[in-house]
Amino acid sequence: MHDINRPTSLTRRRMALALPLLGNAAWLPSAFASTPAAVQRESRALMGTRLDIVAEGGSEKQRRTALDHAWHEMERLAALMTRYDPASTVSAINRAAGIHAVTVGAELMTVLETAQNLAARTQGAFDITVGALKAWHFDIGQNTLPAASDIETQRRLVGYRGLVLDKHASTVQLTQRGMAIDLGGVAKLPILEAGMKALQHHGIGNAMLNGGGDVLIAGRLRDRPWRVGLRDPRAPEKMLGVLALEGQAIVASSGDYERFFIAQGERQHHILDPHTGRPTYGPHGVSLLARDAASVNGLGAAIMVLGTNRARALLASQPQVQALVAQRDQSIWQTQGMAAMLQAASSPA
Repeated sequence: MHDINRPTSLTRRRMALALPLLGNAAWLPSAFASTPAAVQRESRALMGTRLDIVAEGGSEKQRRTALDHAWHEMERLAALMTRYDPASTVSAINRAAGIHAVTVGAELMTVLETAQNLAARTQGAFDITVGALKAWHFDIGQNTLPAASDIETQRRLVGYRGLVLDKHASTVQLTQRGMAIDLGGVAKLPILEAGMKALQHHGIGNAMLNGGGDVLIAGRLRDRPWRVGLRDPRAPEKMLGVLALEGQAIVASSGDYERFFIAQGERQHHILDPHTGRPTYGPHGVSLLARDAASVNGLGAAIMVLGTNRARALLASQPQVQALVAQRDQSIWQTQGMAAMLQAASSPA
C-alpha cells in the first residue's frame, strides 16, 4: 500500500506508472519552463512522494489563492491520516489498540468506511490492518527479509473485522493489542480530490494533480485534452499508451515497481497480501481509470492481491471503471473500455 507522509527520501526510488504528458514529452521539472502566464505549475513533497499541480485560468492572484488553499487542505488531511506522526489521529488509534476507542472526525471516518467496505467486498484482499506487519521495511538500502516467525506473529493481528467503526458515536477501535492501521492504500486519492475541489472552489476549472502516479484532471489544458501516459512496469522506459482525458477523470496506479528490494531471487515490494503477510505474487502493476475517486480508491491494491482472474469478476460489477493489468506472465490484460481509449504513445494530442 502507498505510504502517507513517509519520509521524503523515499521519493528517489518511486516510479510512477501513470505519467502526465505535455504534448508528446514526459512531464519533467523543465517541461513548463516556458509555460504561458495563464498556466501555473507547482511541486511539493507530500505523502511520501512528489505532488505536482498544474492550474490554468483566472488571474495570477486567483491562481495563487487557489493553489495556497489546495496545498493547505491536502497538507492538513495528510497530517491527519499518516501513521508516521505520533500526533496524528491514525497514530492515536494504533496506540489505543486493544485498550479503548478513539474519537475521529467525519473526514477520517469516511476514509475508514471506504476501506472497510472494500475489505468486505474483496474478502479481505484489501485490508488496512496490514499496519500490524511492522517487520517489513522498504527504506532506501533495506534488503533484508523479516524473520518468518515475525511475519507469522504479526499476520495473526491482521483482520479487518477487528477494526470497529461506530459512525453514530464517531469512534474507532482496534480490538487487539498490536493491531494497527495503515491508510497508505486508501487516503491519497481523497486527499488529492480535496485539493482539486479547493482549486475549483476558487475558480480554477482547468487543473491537474499528480501524486506518485495517481493523476486527477479537470477541464482541459490550453483547450486540448490532458494526456496521461501509462508506463510498462516491466520496462519503465517504455510507454504502453496514452489516455487523452478531459472534464473530470482519475487515473490511479498500483504496482510492485515503487518500493522494493530483491531477496531470495524475488522482488520484495511494499504491497502486502493480508492473508500471507508477504508481498503479493500476482500482477506487476495496475492502472485504473474512472471519473471519481470513490470508484477506484483502494481497488488497485486489491487487484494486486486478487490477481487478474478474480479481479475480472470484481470489475464486471463496476462498468464505470476501466483497467489495465500488467500480469506476471508478461502479458497485458485490459477492459474493453481501456483498450478503446488507450492511444499509441506516438499519437498526437
